Amino acid sequence: MAGEICFAILTISDTCSQDTSKDRSGPRLVALIREAFQNAHILTAILPDEREQISDKLRQLVAQRNPSVSAIITTGGTGFAPRDVTPEATKFLLDKECPQLAQYIAQASLQKTKFAALTRGVCGIAGSTLILNFPGSEKAVTECFEVVRDLLPHALQLIGNELPLVRRVHAELQASVGNASTSGHVCPHQTGKGDDSDRNSPFPMISVVQALEVIFQTVQQQRAVAQLLNDFVAPVDIPPFRASIKDGYAMKSTGFSGTKKVLGYVSAGDEVIVHDLEEDECYKINTGAPVPHYADCIVQVEDTKLLKRKKTGEEDLVEILVEPQANLDIRPIGTDLRKGSKLFPSADHSAVVIKSILSSVGKHLTGVRKPKVGIISTGSELLAPSQPEAKGKIYDSNTTMLEELLQYFGFECAQKVVLSDDFEIVKGKIEELFKSVDFIICSGGVSMGDKDYIKPALQALGFTLNFGRVNMKPGKPMTFASKQDHYFFGLPGNPVSAFVTFHLFVLPAIRWFAGWERDKCELASLPITLQNESIALDPRPEYVRASVTSKNGRLYASVNGSQMSSRLQSIVGADVLVHLPGRTSDKPCAVAGDVYRASVLRYDFISKYE
Repeated sequence: MAGEICFAILTISDTCSQDTSKDRSGPRLVALIREAFQNAHILTAILPDEREQISDKLRQLVAQRNPSVSAIITTGGTGFAPRDVTPEATKFLLDKECPQLAQYIAQASLQKTKFAALTRGVCGIAGSTLILNFPGSEKAVTECFEVVRDLLPHALQLIGNELPLVRRVHAELQASVGNASTSGHVCPHQTGKGDDSDRNSPFPMISVVQALEVIFQTVQQQRAVAQLLNDFVAPVDIPPFRASIKDGYAMKSTGFSGTKKVLGYVSAGDEVIVHDLEEDECYKINTGAPVPHYADCIVQVEDTKLLKRKKTGEEDLVEILVEPQANLDIRPIGTDLRKGSKLFPSADHSAVVIKSILSSVGKHLTGVRKPKVGIISTGSELLAPSQPEAKGKIYDSNTTMLEELLQYFGFECAQKVVLSDDFEIVKGKIEELFKSVDFIICSGGVSMGDKDYIKPALQALGFTLNFGRVNMKPGKPMTFASKQDHYFFGLPGNPVSAFVTFHLFVLPAIRWFAGWERDKCELASLPITLQNESIALDPRPEYVRASVTSKNGRLYASVNGSQMSSRLQSIVGADVLVHLPGRTSDKPCAVAGDVYRASVLRYDFISKYE
């Protein structure tokens, strides 16, 4: 089996398990894999919709050696029917779920049919095996496989970190589909020299998914936050003593209700009282205070009656109106956190959570630093917001917008500047800024105009231009360059283009650099129903700004007027970016009732409830 890549195809169907001739989706997947991977070794099996049988087979394949299984694709059992249990059988085995991959498959399926919203397939990793749940029809598995086909090499690389395997997968994939860098895109324009004889851009137009893969493969992550948090263990018990849950009276539960003498007061912060007390004695105690050593219950103030005060005004006698019960209203030692246990049972990137938990045990986070980011806006026509009006000039909004977006997502701008369209000025400022920052976010200067100097300046500085066009609207000239541990994002100059490409590309890259888990770096996304009567689709996939309304628990998107990339006002009230597919002859328009994937822009992303 040397040199082969092992796939397993599991058809999950009561019907097909009784009559194998009825299996259409399994053989279709086999054909698709053989077409894509010429040296694939494929195992197949047909199972009934029985959760235990499915789990047992998956477990067997994951554990198999000689050959080891790189990927398992199941087909069937992902719907709403009572016996559709494939996702449940799969989840039981997963070490890591891959929700973004599942969402991406669902997004592509939703562009084909709204009924894709009724599938529940999961994706994840068990051991060193990738497991994908596909629906049960021949058409559905074909569409789903086409979605993941170009992602499989990267997925296998991330799972196994085996360079020979990665090279082998790439070679086999490229053997059947050609060179992805030149023919793998869906560009409606030629790729040329960009000179006087051929004015087409020399950069191939890659997909959004490909662009994100390039970014994640290029940006070097700081120490992963999940790994760092996993190293923290509690140095103390919380609480470090038995603590009172209520304001009341500490006593022995062996005593009865009735009159008790108040021996004193115990407040939060006091030392533990180690003196013994009688059954008819008690201590008045405050919430959070340490319970006296020989007391084993608290009776709340509401269940008592004051009988007598001392001349000094302190309580002397109280009547207990209920029967004391052992351990009543006492927090045992270590109830909240046991010494030696993990402070973070799961990764959490919220600064509020991380800092709060660490401060509760007197610690703080070290070993991870926030990325340093500089912002540039280019254009000789631009004025900084503080400058007076001038003829032929317009005010720059991009530096302000990008700085505010960074702050909204918990990052900071180290420096921002507006530059005129001058090659030497642009080149010099980029070089200067990179002496103190990790990232530069630049808007403008990345298209095909005579004054678009960003790409030439980066090349002159020795940067690698990883990509220079993306098949999307808005944001086609989106550029990403790198040099060692410095990263440059060239966003289009139109404000909305800069807004969209920041959310889709820049934010994931900065989060990844800062140590976030891969599946947390991109914006959260969800299925949403279009309200607009009809929207003409563009040949390129389009990311439109929309407000969200919740009606009886279902989310609806209303696109915010004109979507011209220069019309910054379209971000007013924008809760999400709706992912509209490229136009086809079968689907020229998006219409009301269509379900699409949408990226969430705001924490409070529902504008209206009806």
